[in-house]
Amino acid sequence: MLEQPIYAWTGTDAELRALVAAHPWVTMISSTTSGLVVSHLPILPGSEGTDILGHLAREDAERHELGQSEVVVVVEGPHGYISAGWYVGGPYVSTWNFVVAHLHGRPRLLDAEQTYDVLDQTMQHFESARPEPFALEQVSAYAHRIAPYVSGFRLRPTRVVAKTKLSQDKPAADVAAVLRGLEDSTDVHSNYALAVAMRTNGIPT
Repeated sequence: MLEQPIYAWTGTDAELRALVAAHPWVTMISSTTSGLVVSHLPILPGSEGTDILGHLAREDAERHELGQSEVVVVVEGPHGYISAGWYVGGPYVSTWNFVVAHLHGRPRLLDAEQTYDVLDQTMQHFESARPEPFALEQVSAYAHRIAPYVSGFRLRPTRVVAKTKLSQDKPAADVAAVLRGLEDSTDVHSNYALAVAMRTNGIPT
């Protein structure tokens, strides 16, 4: 379920899955018995709803008390600086536009076979666009040797907070001016990906 903060993104589960697929390098924050623990890791959309799959080095998973502690996974979509010099109205100050989703919950640790499958799916996800994709099965013996040092997990979020701050509070003329600035390749703050996000309300295409 998606909460409704200011700049709330009211996208569907499928659209949130698309955001995860397009921006799989995330930040995980865990509230452990030793305090906050932070890691960066790749994730994938799960097979249903807003589920995600991921993996960490076993040592990092232990530091996160994965499976016991509550976590927040931060999925960061397109973002960038918006110059006040682009606006035609105002007065305004410069700001930052962004797409982000916070996935809260308690991950479930996966067994060895399921973890190996997550590693395989992860490689397939990133290799699929290459003309000659590399497959995990090409180094199957080695992969099975190192897999025990990795902990796979599935997170079924109990709470999702997603925001899109994409100049939606500005008049149409100012939105158009921001888009011109973002799409101007001669501007040091040009950001085509952010312009696409503004045109699609933050939903990856």
